Amino acid sequence: MESPWTLGQTFDSSNGQIAWDRLGSGPPVVLLHGTPFSSYVWREVAEALGQDHTVYVWDMPGFGQSQKFDGQDVSLPGQQRVFTELLDHWGLESPAVVAHDIGGAIALRTTLLGGVPFDRLALVDAVAVQPWGSPFYRLVNEGSDVLAALPPQMHEAVVRSYISGATHRELRTEVRETLVEPWLGERGQPAFYRQITQADLRDTDAAEARLDTLAMPVTVIWGAEDAWIPPERAERLARTIPNAELHILRDSGHLVQEDAPARVSALLRSFLGT
Repeated sequence: MESPWTLGQTFDSSNGQIAWDRLGSGPPVVLLHGTPFSSYVWREVAEALGQDHTVYVWDMPGFGQSQKFDGQDVSLPGQQRVFTELLDHWGLESPAVVAHDIGGAIALRTTLLGGVPFDRLALVDAVAVQPWGSPFYRLVNEGSDVLAALPPQMHEAVVRSYISGATHRELRTEVRETLVEPWLGERGQPAFYRQITQADLRDTDAAEARLDTLAMPVTVIWGAEDAWIPPERAERLARTIPNAELHILRDSGHLVQEDAPARVSALLRSFLGT
């Protein structure tokens, strides 16, 4: 049984209280999770990177251990604003950034539209080029009020099935339940649909148009069996970004951190250096 993943520090952002933590020592690297996940998916990678770096992990507003509330802004621009606030709170002027799924879109918006410099950037099965989002994600995004009104037991079954489809290998029971738990109950269920319905595909257009201006070192890491964002997007992304590295990992799905944590950690440690 693995140790519980608990973020021990908080930050009062403009969009609710944020749970965060740091581990290790050395040059700073910030990890961004995607949806419908949390910093928990980075636990093994964070431990490996902590051998050489100070690793910052956080749960976005409306996700994981961070605050959830009605009317919360969990859009990509809203998450970008909070990420920028956190970087200032941490005193990080040009950190390395590793971003998964919508974390990729947030990181790209932050540097390309917000002008925040990164030392280097790793994009892992990232939301970056159109079209993005799994079929289920797009269904809810288009306004399926029926799903949002599901009885709690049916909602739980939907979330559990959805999360299980993010990996190529079967998730261990305790991992799946940890990922599902934040989306249950009176706060969790509306938060689950809130973060999907606020996702506007147009919020990635401006950053996508500037991908060819990225001057920092960039690596793209992708699961070969990603059913949510196919590897073809990774190839297009790597072709667009000047001098980007591309790594396609066999037998791995969208949640490549769970399917291949050792391989992801090794690639990132090599990319980040010491």
